[in-house]
Amino acid sequence: MLNTVSELVPAPFVGRMFEGLGALPMFNPDLDRDPLPPQVVALRAQIADAAALLFSTPEYAGAMPGALKNLLEWTVGGIETTQKPTGWINPSTGPTAAAGTYESLKIVLRYTDARVVEAACLAMPVPRNLIRDARIVDGLLRERLSACIAALVASV
Repeated sequence: MLNTVSELVPAPFVGRMFEGLGALPMFNPDLDRDPLPPQVVALRAQIADAAALLFSTPEYAGAMPGALKNLLEWTVGGIETTQKPTGWINPSTGPTAAAGTYESLKIVLRYTDARVVEAACLAMPVPRNLIRDARIVDGLLRERLSACIAALVASV
């Protein structure tokens, strides 16, 4: 999903993924002060540099994965997400369509004062057979992704 999004982001914008999710320390409010752990500094810097944020995540045990919740908890003490245009793409093909995950994500993002752009929030099931070389190959799905990205870009 996110590899495809990166291809579809229109210039002059560039899609960039945060690659440090697994390296973030477990959130501890006692550590949310200077000096911050270097991984948190890197996360907050990447968010600060971004014109907008776009999330896509699987669902685990009916809710948002703990690693993503941990990342979001590290953003609460900073101001980087404040009024940052934000959207998400839910590619779930599961029976609950990851509804719990994205409802939780919406709550947490609003708590961090991210500006959730409803037109950039897309529920779009992506069956695995429509993915090749880590990219979505279906033209209609790519068009829907493009529209979602365009809505996010328009909000910048």
